[in-house]
Amino acid sequence: MYLAEILQAAVKAQASDVILKDGMPPMFRINTELGPLPGADPLTLEQVQNAASTVLYDERKKTSFENERHADLAFDMPGLGRFRINVYRQRNRLGIVVRTIAPRIRSFAELNLPPVVERLANEKRGLIVVTGPTGSGKSTTIAAMIDHINRTYARHIITIEDPIEYVHHDQRSVISQREIGNDINDFPSALRAALRQNPDLIMVGEMRDLETIDTAIMAAETGHLVMSTLHTVDAPETITRIIASFPEDRREQVRIVLANVLRGVISQRLIRNADRTDMVPAVEVLVGSMRVRECIDKNRVRELHDVMAQGQATYGMQTFDQSLLELLRAGKISYEEAIAYCSNPADFQLQARGMNAGAAFGEFESRSHVETAAERA
Repeated sequence: MYLAEILQAAVKAQASDVILKDGMPPMFRINTELGPLPGADPLTLEQVQNAASTVLYDERKKTSFENERHADLAFDMPGLGRFRINVYRQRNRLGIVVRTIAPRIRSFAELNLPPVVERLANEKRGLIVVTGPTGSGKSTTIAAMIDHINRTYARHIITIEDPIEYVHHDQRSVISQREIGNDINDFPSALRAALRQNPDLIMVGEMRDLETIDTAIMAAETGHLVMSTLHTVDAPETITRIIASFPEDRREQVRIVLANVLRGVISQRLIRNADRTDMVPAVEVLVGSMRVRECIDKNRVRELHDVMAQGQATYGMQTFDQSLLELLRAGKISYEEAIAYCSNPADFQLQARGMNAGAAFGEFESRSHVETAAERA
C-alpha cells in the first residue's frame, strides 16, 4: 500500500494514530484500541522505506534522521489533511508513527471542555499549562484557546512548535508560527527572541528543559500571557515538576514567582464515551486563586486537590473525579469507564450512588442486582 492510501483509510476510520512497520499490516489506534487495518496485507520493507522517503523529502529532515536516527515532522496531504509524523529506526529497520490532526480547529463546546477553559483563555498575562499523557488532547485544547483569542481579540500571538501542528490564520489577531529547525534553532532561543517581537501571547509547544521553563516563567512575570504543555498526570504534579526542575538553591524563589504568575493548569485524560464510538475529555482544572497562590508559595502542594474540589462553584475549578461525575451525570460516559479512571474509587462510588446519574449508572446498578441475584441462586 502507498502512504496516501493508508492515510486516507486512517482519516475515514477516524484513527488518532497509525503505526507502520514491515511484516505487519498498518495498525490503527481508534478510541484507544490498537488494531490492524481490515483486509490489509503486511507491509514490506520496501513499502515502509517508500513511505519514509515520501515524508523525508526535506534535506534538513533527512540530515536530522541520519544524525539522530529519528525525525519528527509535520506532513500535509492536499485534500486530506495534516499529520504529525515520527520516523525512527528499530532493529536496524524503519518504523513510522503518524498522528492525525483534525482538519479544522474545534470550539470549546465541540471539545466538551468546561467553561473555565474559555475564562482562562481570556487572561491577558500569566502562565497557563495544559498537561496530560501523550494523546490526551493537549495540542487540541491549546489550539482551541488560541483560536478563541484569534477570533475575539486584536493581539500578536507567537507560537513556537516542533513541528507546527494546527495551522492558524490571522483573524482579529496577528499570528506568527515558528517551527523549530525551520524558523529557529531551539525552544529557549525562540522564546527569548519572542520577547523582542512585541507579543501578547507566546505559546511554547512543550516545556522540555529547565532553560525553557525558566524563560517561560520569566516571560509570564514580565507581563505576557504564556501557554505551554507538560507531560504530567494532574495539576499538583505539574506544580511539583516545575519547581523540581530548578536547582535546590533556586526553588524557594521560583515557588514565589510561580505562585504569582500561574493563572491555571488544565489536565486532561481522554475517555471512551458511553457508546464507545468516540472520546471525551475528563478535565481537571486548577485556577490561580489566592488560596492556590498561598499553597504554592508556602510549599503546601498536597492541599491543592482539596482546594480544587472546594473551588468548583466559585472559580470553576474541578478535580478529575468531579469531571467524571459530571460526564456520568450527563450520560456521556459509562459507570465502568468512570470507575476505571477515577482517582479514589471508594469515594467516587459513594458520590455516584448519591446522585441521579441517569441511564449509565442505572444500567450498571441493574446489572449489579442481576449478578447478585444470580450469585444467590
